[in-house]
Amino acid sequence: MRPDLFEAPDYYNLDELLSEEHKLVRDAARQWVKRDITPIIEEFAQKAEFPQQIIGGLAEIGAFGPYIPVEYGGAGLDQISYGLIMQEIERGDSGVRSTASVQSSLVMYPIFAYGTEEQRKKYLPKLATGEHMGCFGLTEPDHGSNPSGMVTNFKDKGDHYLLNGAKLWISNSPFADIAIVWAKNEEGRIHGLIVERGMEGFSTPETHNKWSLRASATGELIFDNVKVPKENLLPGKNGLGAPLGCLDSARYGIAWGAIGAAMDCYDTALRYAKERIQFGKPIAATQLQQKKLAEMITEITKAQLLAFRLGQLKNEGRATTAQISMAKRNNVEMAIKIAREARQVLGGMGITGEYSIMRHMMNLESVITYEGTHDIHLLITGADITGHNAFK
Repeated sequence: MRPDLFEAPDYYNLDELLSEEHKLVRDAARQWVKRDITPIIEEFAQKAEFPQQIIGGLAEIGAFGPYIPVEYGGAGLDQISYGLIMQEIERGDSGVRSTASVQSSLVMYPIFAYGTEEQRKKYLPKLATGEHMGCFGLTEPDHGSNPSGMVTNFKDKGDHYLLNGAKLWISNSPFADIAIVWAKNEEGRIHGLIVERGMEGFSTPETHNKWSLRASATGELIFDNVKVPKENLLPGKNGLGAPLGCLDSARYGIAWGAIGAAMDCYDTALRYAKERIQFGKPIAATQLQQKKLAEMITEITKAQLLAFRLGQLKNEGRATTAQISMAKRNNVEMAIKIAREARQVLGGMGITGEYSIMRHMMNLESVITYEGTHDIHLLITGADITGHNAFK
């Protein structure tokens, strides 16, 4: 792979809106990606293997629970810092960002927000350092966009719960130490359970033959009469709103992360267009290539402004689910379009592992689907502005 010469575009001088802490956090993540991700990521994507040696580095840059209070091992940062870290990691690879997103928003967040003090102290510090890794079990083989139809269930057996069912498309599951599992009790109410590796009847088979997120470990969660201690129930919130609250945090991180993938594709295309000579001049001097590049930087700038304002609202506790859905949908669509256009700028070279564009493009085909599909997010916005729910 070529040297990492990435320079982040900032057409509207957004750096002026960031605090010094924001910039320090972002720059630390950016430097780490250049040093520890770029040199190895193509090899691991080709092998379809997650580079587990990077877990310690992710922890060091604060990628695991950056907004979790320091007393539980987190960095105690704000939501814009979290977004900037996700942006920089996804600039390296969407699969690596997925690993960090799951750990932060789908494992640490529900333990912090819905767990007991004992659960927070037991699990969060080790999750923050990467000593323990986690995953999140909501999607099932027959229930994706309709999670309320889940069939995974648990029954009260007196001194423990008995958990049965299966979850599919679970990032981190093959190596996770714990899983935050959403299941229905005997009354049909959804609750979160902390399931630990080693519990009898709990297995995590890996999903193979992926063309997307190849440097991310994906698998299943299988529960066959798993005995879960009663103290592993998350008591702070139940119902579908509990897992959806976690997804709000994850989708927010994706809205920032997708910008990173788009910036990398744009920077690669711009650099190539200036260097590639055809018909006696750089292709950057032609109208059609300038059109592509001008549209890319315009869309990136709009996405940056959308994410930054959403971050302000998150910091104030005012960001709504619908606002987060809009940002996730818009920014991922923006990124995948830029990846496709950037590939065109590079011509045949764009499909090779010498450049990052094709890997980003394949990854984004998953990002546009997970944490709520593109169409589902449109319906969330539609329901919000019309007052009519089109899901049923």
